[in-house]
Amino acid sequence: MIVVVGIGADGMAGLSPASRAELERATVVYGSPRQLDLLDQSVSAPRRPWPSPMMPALRTLLDDADGDVHVVASGDPLMHGVGSTLIRLHGQDRVAVLPHVSSVTLACSRVGWTVQDTEVISLVTAEPFTAVRRGGQAVVLSRDRSSPAALARLLTDTGRGDSELTVLEQLGGPRELRRSSTAREWAVRPPGEVDDLNVMAVRYLPDERRCATLPDDMLAHDGQITKQAMRAVTLAALAPRPGEHLWDVGAGSGSIAVEWCRSGSGCRATAFERDEARRARISANAIAFGVPVEVRPGAPDSFDVAPPPAAIFVGGGVSQPGLMEACWDRLPAGGRLVANAVTVESEAVLAQWYSRVGGDLRRFQHYRGEAVGTFTGWRPAMPVTQWSVIKPPGMT
Repeated sequence: MIVVVGIGADGMAGLSPASRAELERATVVYGSPRQLDLLDQSVSAPRRPWPSPMMPALRTLLDDADGDVHVVASGDPLMHGVGSTLIRLHGQDRVAVLPHVSSVTLACSRVGWTVQDTEVISLVTAEPFTAVRRGGQAVVLSRDRSSPAALARLLTDTGRGDSELTVLEQLGGPRELRRSSTAREWAVRPPGEVDDLNVMAVRYLPDERRCATLPDDMLAHDGQITKQAMRAVTLAALAPRPGEHLWDVGAGSGSIAVEWCRSGSGCRATAFERDEARRARISANAIAFGVPVEVRPGAPDSFDVAPPPAAIFVGGGVSQPGLMEACWDRLPAGGRLVANAVTVESEAVLAQWYSRVGGDLRRFQHYRGEAVGTFTGWRPAMPVTQWSVIKPPGMT
């Protein structure tokens, strides 16, 4: 059995009797050097710091154990912590967790927020831009002392400079420190001497959250963008599910990739785009919305080095020779493929694929009311033909 004991910055003094008893009976204790240093002389077991990389050691933790193996971890080990990883590797029947008060709960208590209304974002293994939001509030778990300044710069660069950012260091310990400022102020004058053990409480301002598809003008583009109305029906056809990966082929501005990532927890995307300027624009859009979009050169040349998709959207290049075949070959059984076309040549390609493998073929026509002199008339947008299909098992 692996016993994971959560410990706070206050060390042994903050442990419950059950947690203290577990550590006192331990025959070996694993943890980071900082966590192991929090133990006092009542814990007589050998202390083994995690090696780098850490994952191989977690996998083999029980290989040579004669009895229970003890692990100390920061706060609540099930809150973006090692406890979750150990349960995933060894199973819930072989891992027991004794949590401490989490840094998230402590941070919310310091700034007066309710935990259930607060998003939790971890930068321990993620890039700082993934903590950019268009509104709301979040407790951001920092990787180290550089995280607050990096996030302050990103928020300022993406138009969120008025965001209120509170850095909380050594929460619950005798050296606890709280500092607050706006992101813009800290982007200019970063907080000095920040402790590596810190979390950030961020209220994102201005609040421009959208639960539906985004207006076109919220995304950087050069006109090559799936318009808002078509984005809505395209996302409906793609049917994203939590944790899934999308390939956005001929991505243009990356609008579909961004919307996909916004749609559910853990959704991520790879955008393929030949034009260098557009690739830079896709990256900027991903940063602006804090979503995990990997940007690669044109398809299908970059397919072999991209993670496999659960779904593929083809927004550009439908009539490019061999592109649809390459997408179909890479799509796993049960995966979804959606392609949009606005030209006769592209429509012909989709009609051929529909005849060959089935699916659904639809055409969308949208009109906008615009001034005609002193009256109002209908201005049509270009009609869009959409083919969507789920790949059956065994079909090539």
